[in-house]
Amino acid sequence: MLQIRYIAGDRAGKGNYWNFSTGERITMSAEGSLPGKEDTVYYKANPMAILAVAPVLGLIYAVFLPFIGIAILLRVAVAKMFGSTAEGLSRVATFNWSPSAAYLAGRRHKRAEETKKTSKDAGGPEPGKE
Repeated sequence: MLQIRYIAGDRAGKGNYWNFSTGERITMSAEGSLPGKEDTVYYKANPMAILAVAPVLGLIYAVFLPFIGIAILLRVAVAKMFGSTAEGLSRVATFNWSPSAAYLAGRRHKRAEETKKTSKDAGGPEPGKE
């Protein structure tokens, strides 16, 4: 029986082996074991078989491309129509507390400026000016 599915570490003969999850291709020039971890799966395929399948995959992509475009346009339209409503509802439904934000940089400076203004206002005219 012809075996086309191999797991890393298996003894494999001469040929090309593809890992479809990473796109890696291993060329074995002699019999040996396939590299990788135990969960890595390789498929043995003739390069001519891969070249024969490529136009079919391209055709499938070309057929579904208009549907992908329509889906993207519908998503943008729905986001434009209901985006502001959803944003407003999310502000009402949540409180504005963000634990990762720290507002420590500017508050001291603002308080210091406010105390200077109030001390100038309370003390009357500046010294030397009457």
